[in-house]
Parts: sequence; C-alpha cells; structure tokens
Amino acid sequence: MSSSEHDKYELPADWESVPPSLRTHRTARSEQDVATNSSSYSANQYPDPIGVEDLSIAVISPSDGSRLEAMQAMSGCTGAYVSEFSSYLLGTGDLPSTLDEDQDVILIDLDGDAELALELVESICANGVATVMVYSESSDPELLVRCMRAGAREFLTLPFSPDIVADALVRAAARRPATRPAKKTAGKLFAFMGSKGGAGTTMLACNFAVAMAKDSDERTLLIDLDLPLGDAALNLGIAAEFSAIDALQQVERLDAKFLEQLLVKHSTGLWVLAAPGRFIQFQADSEGINRLLQVARREFDNVVVDLGSRLELMGTTAYKEATTVYLVTQASIPELRNSNRLITQFFSGPQPKLEVVINRFESRVLGVSEEHITKALTRAAHWKIPNDYESVRNMQISAKPLVLLDSAISRQIRKMVSAVTGKSETSAKKKKAFSLFG
Repeated sequence: MSSSEHDKYELPADWESVPPSLRTHRTARSEQDVATNSSSYSANQYPDPIGVEDLSIAVISPSDGSRLEAMQAMSGCTGAYVSEFSSYLLGTGDLPSTLDEDQDVILIDLDGDAELALELVESICANGVATVMVYSESSDPELLVRCMRAGAREFLTLPFSPDIVADALVRAAARRPATRPAKKTAGKLFAFMGSKGGAGTTMLACNFAVAMAKDSDERTLLIDLDLPLGDAALNLGIAAEFSAIDALQQVERLDAKFLEQLLVKHSTGLWVLAAPGRFIQFQADSEGINRLLQVARREFDNVVVDLGSRLELMGTTAYKEATTVYLVTQASIPELRNSNRLITQFFSGPQPKLEVVINRFESRVLGVSEEHITKALTRAAHWKIPNDYESVRNMQISAKPLVLLDSAISRQIRKMVSAVTGKSETSAKKKKAFSLFG
C-alpha cells in the first residue's frame, strides 16, 4: 500500500461489514507520516483535477493553523476562493442550511471538538446536498465509523496529500447534483462610506434607508457599522437597547432569531441595528461582519450599511458584495484628495459598483470648478446633494428624517432611491395620496 493511501478514506456505505482487522490496517500511520509537514506543499505540487475548478468550498476549524493548512490544500487543488469559519457555530439555527446552499464542499476539522464537529456534520447532512468531508490527525477506526454514521463522505488525515485531496474533490464534483435547490435570494446591499469624517455619510445613509423603507414596500434594514461611535440612532430618534457590537460579540449565536432581538423598528417601518449608546472598545473582524451581513440579507430585501470612514472593512462583504457603494465626499481639497486615493486604489475595476455623492454642493461658492472636481474624482459625480444647513440642523434637533418633508435635499435622496427601486417619486407620492389609512 502506498503512503498516500493512508491519508484519506472514502467511507463505504457498508463500512460496518468491513472486518475490524482490515479497518485497523487501513488506518495505520507511521510516525514519519505524522511528522510530515503538509504546509511544505506548494500550489504547483497539487495535481490539476478536472471538473473541480468551480467548486465552492468552506473550511470549518477553531484552530488557526489547522484551518490555514486545510484552506491551502483545498485552494491548491482548485485555485478557487475557499471560505473559512473559525468555530463550529452550533446553535445558530439556520447555519447548516446556509452553508449547504452556499457551498459544494464543507471540510470540518474533528480535532477541535469531535462531538461538536460530528453534530455539525450530522446537521448539515440531514437535508443537504453538499459533500461533507472531515479531517483529523487521528485515524481511529471508531472515529471513522462515527463520521460515516453522521453522513461524512470523505475522511482525510493530516498531513494532507495532494493526490488524495484532488481525488476527493473530483468525487465531490461528480456527486454535485445537476440542479441545486433554489436559494433564497439575498437582499440588496447598499454601503455608504465617507471620504472623511463629517462628510455627511450618516445623514445620507439614514435618509436613504427611510425613503427605501417607505417607498419600496420591501423590508429594509439599516446597520450602523461606524463603530463604536456611530450616531444613526441619534439621527432617527431611536433609543436602542442592543447594538451591532452585541451581534458581533456573539457571532456564534447569530441567526435570524437572534438578529431580530437586537433590532429596533422606526415609525417609518425601517428596521435599525444601531451602534452602541456608550463607548465600547471592540475590534470587529471580517468573519463577524460577513456573518452579520449574510444573516441580514437573508431576512431583508434591502440592507443599508453606514460604514463611516472605516477603510479596514474594505475586505469584507460590505464592499465586495455591495449592490452599490456610495462614496460620500464634499468639494473641498482634503476630501477630494481622499476620494481620489480611495477610487484609484479600491475602485479602479468594474466591481463593486461605485457612485460618488457630493454632499453640501453649492455650484456658485465651491472655490473649485466642476471640471476640477471631475478630474480629481477620475469620473463625474453621480449625485449632488444641495447645501441646506438649516434643514439638516432641524433634523438633528427633531430627529425627523429629511425625506419625510419636501426639500431640495429630500428630492435628491428620493431620486437616489428611485434609481435603485425603479419606482418614480411621482408613483410614491400617488400611493401615499390615495392610501385609505394614511
């Protein structure tokens, strides 16, 4: 038997009929095998298996080192992006179905906590179509049997063998059904980011979200990720008991039901996940942000995110999967310079869609010509929000959104929403006028 045969076991349907002596022989591994460092495999050492290029793969492991090793092994074979989860995330209700809908292959580390890992395997396999693989440093026959009973289709042992990983992925590709169950369409994601603090990002995000909630007949959620000092709740006159930090601190629990408990509903029908009302030192990671937005988009038709000027979130779903990113700036030299740097570095390609919004726009008193503004931005601004200090100040005092009143600012924001929903301002006004119940 070659050494590679010791690295992986495809679990047969009649595993229990295999004689114990043979099971033990098949799972024996030498000390030299165990000592092999799988991270020494480079990408060009992996074979080029046919049919696995478009497989979507997730790796679940609480160990950073083990997770990285598994991700390198998977991506080395497919060349594809591999998702990662740093905990077994049990108790999150919809997670197993969420994973199964999004992934073709789910690779689970048994060594972090075998009981939790096997429970997750069983949960995903119960009603799913994804190929569940498991891996471990141990090749204990009893563990193999338990994995088979839970529904795992492949058992890999550390260190990973390139040939064995490739063979397992080829089989996973062959198992993939011709048609998958229809996914629940993810809600649209609209991200508002500022070129500089004080650009008016929160004012625009709040009013955009309110207008969308009122005019689109769609469930809309506003998430304040300008942590820890975001003031979307203050703009809307909302007193929130919980915040986005509560969601991110307990990401293992984060599902639709838990998220719902953290939200506040505004009188306009807009749901809000606020920033905390007091200063809390907390550093959100990309995995938590991505999970929060994933759950939110499964429950809401539209998710509007106030990002403030947080560039560290550039690598998250907030930017990568946004339907539109609105870059809010002003016609001042520092903000135009920042905008130029942001656009050049992060938005030079076709995705995500970027729309530039110039706030407090006054064509007669800019001090900078529109030609120079366009040159600085490397493109024409999509939206120009008029300067109306008095209206904005009144909104901040009364906590009544601008879009609920008629003004030059509200008309522009409604046009932004109409461009997304396809519904004109006129139709929205008619609907309100002819409503029997106000």
